[in-house]
Amino acid sequence: MPETDLMTLLTGDAAIAALFTDAAWLARIAEVEAALSLAAGDAGVVDAALARQAAAFVEGFQPDMDTLRRAMVQDGLPVPDYVRQLKAAADRVLRPALHVGATSQDILDTATVLVLRGLNDRFVGEITALIAALDDLATRQGQQPLMGRTRMQAALPITAGDRLAAWRAPLPRHLERLAQLRPRLELVQYGGPVGLRGGPEKRAEGDAIADALADRLGLHRAPSQWHSARDGIAEYAGWLSLVTGATGKIGQDIALMAQMGEIGLSGGGTSSAMPHKQNPVGAETLMTLARDNAGQLSLMHQALLHEQERSGAAWVLEWLALPRMLQATARSLSLCTDLITRVQRIGAA
Repeated sequence: MPETDLMTLLTGDAAIAALFTDAAWLARIAEVEAALSLAAGDAGVVDAALARQAAAFVEGFQPDMDTLRRAMVQDGLPVPDYVRQLKAAADRVLRPALHVGATSQDILDTATVLVLRGLNDRFVGEITALIAALDDLATRQGQQPLMGRTRMQAALPITAGDRLAAWRAPLPRHLERLAQLRPRLELVQYGGPVGLRGGPEKRAEGDAIADALADRLGLHRAPSQWHSARDGIAEYAGWLSLVTGATGKIGQDIALMAQMGEIGLSGGGTSSAMPHKQNPVGAETLMTLARDNAGQLSLMHQALLHEQERSGAAWVLEWLALPRMLQATARSLSLCTDLITRVQRIGAA
């Protein structure tokens, strides 16, 4: 496995970056295509035994990557050439059970949602861990005196526990928000070329395939396609920015408290010119990631403008912004929890 680059070590997440490599994308495309073959069998659109043979063929298929890369530049996405290669390599009898009624966006959107579903489970665990770390710190040092500050000026005395409670407050709400939006986000995508699934005359067949595909992949059923209705993805991007906003606020407060001598942290950053310094690098990074996610959110809202039945330009914009937001969120949560556990003293110096 290649070494993680230096900037990813600071502001990214290697595990999430690995989810967006060519190999990871192709594995998910194969997972969706195999499930689609089985779903077509479940729906009675193709013979069930033939569907199982087709799914097994998909699972063992390895596309020619050089050809796929050349086609990517021409087609703008990897699925058309993947399907061409898949059907060319398959026995003729299997071809009717491959890529049944789907368009490329169906495959890639569903593959993306599979990533998000897994990451959402991770985010729940990491937010829960951060809450526990804050609770532990409040138990240990919550009674320490601290000067309350408003508009960055000394106001009235509070305790460290009061500030920790403010840091903690939005986190359970973010868990609640995520639980509410997951059914709107973790949806199967199956619409066919123009969003009519099997078309006006075969809509029932298309609906049956869509439902079976959702069930096969463990996703929520979708009453219709969402090719150009990207509110679920945009809402999720807003949630990611809210989470990093919460951790960024913690980072900003810690940086200011370090300036005032109101907090002591182990493992501060060093300076090349001033050996006596311990820079609050983790806190600064939390601030940076929060601001970056806020900026990426505007791009995700720009990507709501999908023209007509399906878009190329707006869709590709999501590919640029969303993985970056996911990495920033994951890094922020793990870094914030680590930072809280490294607080040795909090309160007036």
